[in-house]
Amino acid sequence: MNDKHSGICAGRLTAAEYAKNFADAHPPLNRTQALIESERCYYCYDAPCTTACPTGIDIPTFIQRIAQDNVRGAAHTILEENILGGMCARVCPTEVLCEQACVRNTNEDKPVEIGLLQRYATDGYFAKPGAPLFKRAASSGKRVAVVGAGPAGLSCAHRLAMLGHDVVMFDANPKPGGLNEYGLATYKTVDGFAQKEIEWLLSIGGITVHEDKALGRDIVLDDLTRDYDAVFLGMGLAGVNALGVTEPQAKGLRDAVTFIAELRQAGDYGGVPIGRQVVVIGGGMTAVDAAVQSRKLGAEDVTIVYRRGEEAMSASGYEQDWAKKNGVKITLWARPVEILAEDGAVTGVRFARTAQANGKLTDTGETFALAADMVFRAIGQTFVAAPAGSSITLKDGRIATDEDGKTSHPKVWAGGDCRHGGRDLTVEAVEHGKRAAIAIDKSFRA
Repeated sequence: MNDKHSGICAGRLTAAEYAKNFADAHPPLNRTQALIESERCYYCYDAPCTTACPTGIDIPTFIQRIAQDNVRGAAHTILEENILGGMCARVCPTEVLCEQACVRNTNEDKPVEIGLLQRYATDGYFAKPGAPLFKRAASSGKRVAVVGAGPAGLSCAHRLAMLGHDVVMFDANPKPGGLNEYGLATYKTVDGFAQKEIEWLLSIGGITVHEDKALGRDIVLDDLTRDYDAVFLGMGLAGVNALGVTEPQAKGLRDAVTFIAELRQAGDYGGVPIGRQVVVIGGGMTAVDAAVQSRKLGAEDVTIVYRRGEEAMSASGYEQDWAKKNGVKITLWARPVEILAEDGAVTGVRFARTAQANGKLTDTGETFALAADMVFRAIGQTFVAAPAGSSITLKDGRIATDEDGKTSHPKVWAGGDCRHGGRDLTVEAVEHGKRAAIAIDKSFRA
């Protein structure tokens, strides 16, 4: 599909170029590499890497099992704490979590490659799973509704099933997986890995998934709390923040999250239209993913524009460097003031230069414009509270909970991005779901 009114078009590259651009961005370790890397671990007592892991994986133990060539044992150590350990090995910002805490950093400039070792172990297990690692306990007779089949919901459902409870999941999308299926760059998770991991997770039994079922549209929280013994809310963030300027009805102005989701579901990357000149407004992982994938689709000029400095960007330094290596320019200290359009199509964005003064962001008075035929909003998402109803207390626009995810409603827990206080990380959402499941089980046995 080509747009005659702008530079937006599909099929900019050859089939071979698309295949190369959207291949696995970070190839896995082979057996020799994994064994050598595992020997670099000091196997620390009270290891700081384990403390830094949101799910509390015993990292020295799983690495030691790799060194012993015990891939199944290594995978078990990972998956018993993080049931989505395969995906987290691909997308978790290990460089600012476990690897940053690695004691090798105090003596060398290179930590143990924990993320790659985690992927080696989980990929090795999934390739030859053998007997199930986890089994269901005897049936408790309790039924739990889980709203949202993303990382938090899947983690909660699996742990509940292990504990003997029956789980019914409801998800608004055609496929389960949440951000793992719809919100990650295509080159981070190739060969349909998200669905393969979910298929394995569901194989424990006791979990029924209903797709295309949205809270507030197809199901109501009052009905769930009446019909089930407990409810877990893990539906993520459905709202997309506006730019704060007048947004014309113009071709080429898009939400980055929608673009990423469409690309993930595309059977043919050559059929995905992209502009020649692309501007991405935002400073997080979504901005980087949208910008890099624009380049990989054949966009000639791609710029990320962020209103503050590099250190304030929520995208890690590693991700910022990845964007630059892929030809993306990053412009700092600028905010959008006008979307430029002509004949119903985007032509560019006018920005105001910004600065920090007395702890506040201010305009310097200088403006500039960037030409663009495609502009992506990537300035964050918000929780849409209406479907959850008034019985759930919010804090700063997200669901308020205790440490175990318990909400103001006695039968409702919550976790993941919709929960207040999180860092919007897949690995943290997994921990939220696991902890909530344990708390729900405890409430049944009280």
